[in-house]
Amino acid sequence: MPTSPTRIRALDLFCGAGGLSKGLLDAGIDVVAGIDVDPSCRYPYEKNIGSIFIQKDVAALTAADLLSLWGDDSPRLLAGCAPCQPFSSHRRGADTKDEDSWNLLSHFGRLVRETLPEFVTMENVPRLGSQEVFDQFLAELRSHGYSVSYGVLFGPDFGLPQERRRLVLVASRLGEVELPKGDFAPNSYPTVQDAIGSLPALQHGESDPTDPLHTARRMTPLNLARMKASVPGGTWRDWPTELLAECHKKSTGASFQAFYGRMHGDRPSPTITTQAYSFGTGRFGHPSQDRSLTLREAAMLQGFPREYEFVPEGDRPSMQSVGRLIGNAVPPVFGAAVGRALMTSISQPSGAPARQTLGASEAKK
Repeated sequence: MPTSPTRIRALDLFCGAGGLSKGLLDAGIDVVAGIDVDPSCRYPYEKNIGSIFIQKDVAALTAADLLSLWGDDSPRLLAGCAPCQPFSSHRRGADTKDEDSWNLLSHFGRLVRETLPEFVTMENVPRLGSQEVFDQFLAELRSHGYSVSYGVLFGPDFGLPQERRRLVLVASRLGEVELPKGDFAPNSYPTVQDAIGSLPALQHGESDPTDPLHTARRMTPLNLARMKASVPGGTWRDWPTELLAECHKKSTGASFQAFYGRMHGDRPSPTITTQAYSFGTGRFGHPSQDRSLTLREAAMLQGFPREYEFVPEGDRPSMQSVGRLIGNAVPPVFGAAVGRALMTSISQPSGAPARQTLGASEAKK
């Protein structure tokens, strides 16, 4: 008599709006709960993922908390994307080691050590891979019998219409697990037009009456003139002198050529950030319409489906709040690729170690 396939039960730490969880669900993994300190994550997480959202600082989580959520004897996955701000290339060499976020990966490692889930996955900016805190995390995983694979994944290789590069790690105590590889060749990469071309056209300051997230930020007359003078893939060097900002006239301005830029329509977009709705913070000008991206366009370029909800019906979405949720999200395609790799690994025969976790009384200490 055939047996039903094994189901992995996942907990998603630093879950945000649910991008990683969405991908894991798409891969057939049961997502038990998402945990994040930001209350604005609750609605999109519970509405779209359909799992419990727990508002709590990961630093305050205990082994007992996680064990009670996982529940049964299914293989367990601890997943997470610790905030990446200290490791981001946008910090341009600033010393960030005193920031609290550095410790969050250490807390993630602590929870792995205290619960020893069968699987672990994490995602972050590539720069984390060169930091001591990451080396310590790797050493801890290997000391507890995990097979570890990690590397930098490129979004378009996985069907993401965005040139996003992220460090992804997968680890297993049930045998070897391979880092996923993308199936898309450069000549088949999805483009900005593929992703958002079906959305209604807007002028700056206009909104789609059927979708409040599809609202174009109003531009000043000066920035509108700059937008009209911008060409896809160009820079502010294409503008007439009277449109230049003071920073462009300084020698340091050469480092910021993507700012106030218009993206190509026939290529994947640049990396979507938390301020992708603002023309002045990157190459976030629409390829053919004289305006910056809308929140809906940013979400779709991040890989969220068009119907993904970020605020309750009737609420007016905040550009800053929802933009942060979108820019900080793990693209669902990365989550799905990781989920499929883990599901494939449990279908392979291996000598799985006996489950070792702290006893209930010890976990509460």
